Amino acid sequence: MALLPNPIVLQRADPFVYKDGDSYLFTGSYPTYDRIVLRRANKLSELQEAEEFTIWRKHDSGTGAMSELIWAPEIHKIGNQWVIYFAASHTTAIHPTADTFQHRIFCLTCDDEDPITGTWTERGQVDTGMDTFALDATTFVHSDSKQYLIWAQQDLAIEGHSNLYIARMENPWTLATTPVMLAKPELEWEKVRFIVEEGPAVLQHGNHIFITFSASGTGPEYAMGMLTADASADLLDPASWTKSQEPIFTSDETVRQFGPGHNSFTTTEDGQDVLIYHCRNYVEILGDPLFDPNRHARMGLITWDEQGMPQFGTPQMDTRWTPATTDVLPANGKLEVRNDL
Repeated sequence: MALLPNPIVLQRADPFVYKDGDSYLFTGSYPTYDRIVLRRANKLSELQEAEEFTIWRKHDSGTGAMSELIWAPEIHKIGNQWVIYFAASHTTAIHPTADTFQHRIFCLTCDDEDPITGTWTERGQVDTGMDTFALDATTFVHSDSKQYLIWAQQDLAIEGHSNLYIARMENPWTLATTPVMLAKPELEWEKVRFIVEEGPAVLQHGNHIFITFSASGTGPEYAMGMLTADASADLLDPASWTKSQEPIFTSDETVRQFGPGHNSFTTTEDGQDVLIYHCRNYVEILGDPLFDPNRHARMGLITWDEQGMPQFGTPQMDTRWTPATTDVLPANGKLEVRNDL
C-alpha cells in the first residue's frame, strides 16, 4: 500500500474532519488555544495548503466562561444546522482539589449554508448536570433519528480525571436525558501518567456502533481504546457496550510515531473509511507535553474483518517535512510545508 500524505495538517492537535458533500471541513485545537478555525479542501491531502478562517475567538481573559484554553472543537451538521462543540475554561489554573483544568463544554450554531462565511451564535454551556471538568464532546444521529452526545467528564467520587458519558439531546445544546457513564479508566494502559479516558469518536458500520477514545497522559503513552455496541441495543444502557481490554492504536517506534489519539472519522473521496488522529514524531518533549505544538493531524485507512470489526493497523511514517521540537510557530499560526523530506 502506498504511503499516505502524512501529516495532513501540521500543528493541529485533536483533529476533526467533516465530509460535506465533495469537500472536507477541518478543525482542531489551535496551538495558542484562543480561537476556533475552519479550513476546506476537496481532498484530505490538500488540507494543509487550504486557507484557514477564524470563525470564533475566545472572550477576553478574566471575563468568565469561554475566556481561556479553547480545546478540541468539532463541527457537525444536525439537520440543517451547523454545530460546533468545544471545551473552554475561565482560567488557566488547575483546580486545587480536582487536580484538573477547569473546562466545561460549550456550543456554537450556524444556520447559514456555508459555515466558514456564516454567522455563528453562542449557545452557551452544555449543562451536563455535573459541575466538574468536562471536555471533548462529540455527537451522532442514530438510526432512530435521535441525536446523542458523548463526552469526557470528571466525577470526584471516581479515581481519575475523566470518564466517558452519553446522553440523548433535546436540541444541540440541551440534554434530554440524564447522563450515563459508559466507561472509566480502569485498565493499566489507561492510567499511565494520568488516569484518563477522553476524546470519544463515533464510527457506525453494519450492525455495530463503535466509540473510540484516548487514554493516559499526552506523551508517547497516549493510546486509543474502543467501546462496541449492537446498533439495535439501548445505547443509554452501559451494559450494551463492551470495552476492548487492550489498546487498538498505539505508538510505533519503528516509524517514530508517538502518542496517537484524539481521533475522528471520515471517508476518502472514493468512500473508504479513514481514521484521523494526532501524533508526534519524537519523544524528547521540552516542558509539558500538553503545550508542545507538534501533535500533527494524520490519517490512516481502516479495513474491516469478517466479523465487521474495524482494523486500524499502526501509525504510518511521515511523508512530509514536520517541525522539530525547537521550531517556533509563526505569528500567523501556520507552518508552510517543505518538500525536502
